[in-house]
Amino acid sequence: MARHKQTDTVEVHGKNDPEMGGDLLTVREVARHLRVDDTTVRRWIKSGALEAVALPHSGKRCGYRVRKNTLDALFNTGTPSTV
Repeated sequence: MARHKQTDTVEVHGKNDPEMGGDLLTVREVARHLRVDDTTVRRWIKSGALEAVALPHSGKRCGYRVRKNTLDALFNTGTPSTV
């Protein structure tokens, strides 16, 4: 009797919807933007230093997506606001 691997599908709603957090970035995109290695970004996500959405996976490595506004908030933290 053949066993079929059950796969989960993920629908990403609101990819460009500001209410849903805007654009979603891959680990590689975040790493390139911050000029660090992919492994560093994954380490930050696992430690809780960087908020990310975990995608369902069946392999060794979990896929993540980081909201663009989360990344933007990193750059805006600690900067004085101009009014």
